[in-house]
Amino acid sequence: MEFLDVNHNAALVIASIVVAIIAGFTGLTLSKDLSKQSVLRRKVSIAMSAIALGGGIWSMHFVAMLGIQMPVLFYYDAAITLASALLAILIVGTALLLLHFRERTPFTLSAAGALVGCGILAMHYIGMAGLQLCRAVYTPLGILLAVVSAVGLCIAAFWIAYGQRTNRNILLGTLCFGVAVSAVHFAAMAGTNFVAVPTLQQFGPVMSNETLAMGVILSSFVIFGAFLWMGVTFLAPTAVKATQPPFGGAALVSQAEPAPASGPVPQASQIISNLPPTTIRIPCDQNGVTKLIPPEEVAFVQAEGHYTNVFTKDGKYFCGWSISEAMTRLEATGFIRTHRSYLVNPTQVNNFERLKDTGLCRFAAQHLPPVPVSRSHLTGVRDVLGL
Repeated sequence: MEFLDVNHNAALVIASIVVAIIAGFTGLTLSKDLSKQSVLRRKVSIAMSAIALGGGIWSMHFVAMLGIQMPVLFYYDAAITLASALLAILIVGTALLLLHFRERTPFTLSAAGALVGCGILAMHYIGMAGLQLCRAVYTPLGILLAVVSAVGLCIAAFWIAYGQRTNRNILLGTLCFGVAVSAVHFAAMAGTNFVAVPTLQQFGPVMSNETLAMGVILSSFVIFGAFLWMGVTFLAPTAVKATQPPFGGAALVSQAEPAPASGPVPQASQIISNLPPTTIRIPCDQNGVTKLIPPEEVAFVQAEGHYTNVFTKDGKYFCGWSISEAMTRLEATGFIRTHRSYLVNPTQVNNFERLKDTGLCRFAAQHLPPVPVSRSHLTGVRDVLGL
């Protein structure tokens, strides 16, 4: 078997890496602060993020492939090429749904990263299967390097970007994602040889490098446009300054722009996080209406994916807060964490049942289910309850 001589255009190699990094930034920024949005807007944002990340994986691969120079004329199967792009978007979207509609645990972060890594691998090898008039021949070492690069670097990217959703972490996660996509491609290509094939073995229409270039240019244009759009949002000023507190307590927070001398009335969103604990209300949705429930009426809060359920003596309500956000807001009102998925109002606890090294909190309202107390929280819960 005679292998073809292969060269790479250095400019297109660099361009492919830039596309991967920009796609990573765009996708990870689009999925920022989703807990503050409605469920519909979360789904739309996740879909857009999946298109940016999955489309970026596809664009990076084929920008680099446009830079391949071989001594034979070769084409691409359009159907297989399109399938590779759609599969990448679908797998990335599944990973993002896992992150934003399930509790974000170390296992969830690792599973999402591994899933995206598999999506990169699937996109690469399916895309390579679309080559016509030449065939890729893989080596075990090249495949192994690609798998390790994809899974390891993508897990690192999602641990960094989603561990804490700060701008700094998103930028570091972006670099990890861009390196992951590029490393998979070039590690796999380093272990790949090509042989000429005398006949076409097409599944769908055949397209030339020129036609592929038009598709890559279009996808890159969309990604770069989204990058500029998200870049403006990402770089928006976030500095704040304090003004005279109206409640004799915490200072109001205003935007970085100086206010007129008379000063407009601050928006509710500007002061909500600094209100005294007694004024905190829990926003709960029921039949399209948002009900503001005082914390003292709540027995416990339960994690439900990336959101929470709020239980009172009157029933169960849906809340858009994550369990971490609920803890941050309700800790000052006396709520305690009994389990990674539960917050409890100790004033509502009617009795406590010890179960070896765990426990159960029960409530006066008979319809309310008992709340588990995990081993790691057992001592703290008993101390708060005076046991």
